[in-house]
Amino acid sequence: MDKIWLKNYPAGVPEDIHPEQYSSLTDLLEKAFREHGDAPFSVCMNRWMSYRELDTLSTALGAWLQSQGLPAGSRVAIMLPNLPQFAVTMAGILRAGYTCVNVNPLYTARELEHQLRDSGATAIVILENFAATLQEVIDKTEIQHTVLASIGDLLGPWYGRWMTFAVRHLAKMVPEFELPLDRGRTVTTFKKALAQGRGLSLKPLPQSLDSIAFLQYTGGTTGLSKGAVLTHRNVVAAILQAEAWFNPALARVGDLRKVNSIAALPLYHIFALTLCLLAIRQGSSLTLIPNPRDIPKFVAELKKRPFHMLPAVNTLFNALLQNPQFKTLDFSHLCVSQAGGMAASEGTAKQWQKVTGSTMIEGWGMSETCAIGTNNPVNSTVFSGSIGLPLPSIDIAIKDDAGNTVPQGESGEICIKGPNVMTGYYQQPAENAKTFTSDGFMRTGDVGVMDDKGYTRIIDRK
Repeated sequence: MDKIWLKNYPAGVPEDIHPEQYSSLTDLLEKAFREHGDAPFSVCMNRWMSYRELDTLSTALGAWLQSQGLPAGSRVAIMLPNLPQFAVTMAGILRAGYTCVNVNPLYTARELEHQLRDSGATAIVILENFAATLQEVIDKTEIQHTVLASIGDLLGPWYGRWMTFAVRHLAKMVPEFELPLDRGRTVTTFKKALAQGRGLSLKPLPQSLDSIAFLQYTGGTTGLSKGAVLTHRNVVAAILQAEAWFNPALARVGDLRKVNSIAALPLYHIFALTLCLLAIRQGSSLTLIPNPRDIPKFVAELKKRPFHMLPAVNTLFNALLQNPQFKTLDFSHLCVSQAGGMAASEGTAKQWQKVTGSTMIEGWGMSETCAIGTNNPVNSTVFSGSIGLPLPSIDIAIKDDAGNTVPQGESGEICIKGPNVMTGYYQQPAENAKTFTSDGFMRTGDVGVMDDKGYTRIIDRK
């Protein structure tokens, strides 16, 4: 079918993107670190981190991981909230030649056990607040090396120590735990791993766009969660697709390094993760929100500096609108209000536009597609209620159960093909056989209708 949506692209958005400009995701990261060294990467609880610091710290952590004897391609789990440690860990794992396994810090012991066992992770970087959950299951997993982070590790020598003390002893948010050290297991603090890694050299390991960058686990809405195999190509493609789509809106900022994106959604989730990597590619900065459920503190953080990009789910947009102080903020710099992760409601969208003057832009994607699939144009002035148009280099087809494309305007399963789409589920050949059509499209399980302009509406779940 012709890509009928291309004629409705905003001016300046290309039809295709080219991930081959990088040899790997690691190549993208290292070029960004070199180009943006002194620029600010993130701010968390008033503590800034530059790209140079992110470069130095992730090099040290990567070198330390290599010193533990992990072979190339080893899976390393990350169980961290939105703290500076997250990006340091993610970049360190990738630069060391390993695969990131993002873990929801709020997992139950059963959920954690399944993900660690299924991925075959042999190391984990975890916030001490959640170590008691790991203690329950570690004997049933292949975890050999645990790196224990504390909340204040990268928040400065004085404030950081105070925050760690307050979380441990005043708020009592760190349950007692004791991780076993038998069978050659190691437990190392995050700070100690960094200190030891600084004295080591990071050895470059062969990586290509076809190497595995992430095992990104699905929500598990249809049973046990499955690990979507995301290659370096998949992730680089998603970054370039997001950049191509958002740049027309961010262009009014001028220098993209001045863009401040709000990271309130969890970075272990594919939506926020992709936008974090987009910030790195552009050299822009992130405002990290470790606990977005504390809406008054969240709003107080928004008040501190201009913000240009605010990705959120519908419930978070709605919670912000209920806060009286939120309505007093300066929204004049807000370029993109990106909704995803769940269906956006028209009522919330209308109220958001009334309060902020910014149109809520709804998109659709999955863990299996690096969060990227379709999106409404960023120059939209009204909420459409649709999931928008396929992004550059993406093909969307509406198919019947036999894999045939239905006539335009009829309902069927939304199927997607593109360089951002996973290669399959980790060690699930039977599932993969059901997931992909004979012509290479991935079945999504969402039922939708595409109109004559290329806009798709989701009407059901298969």
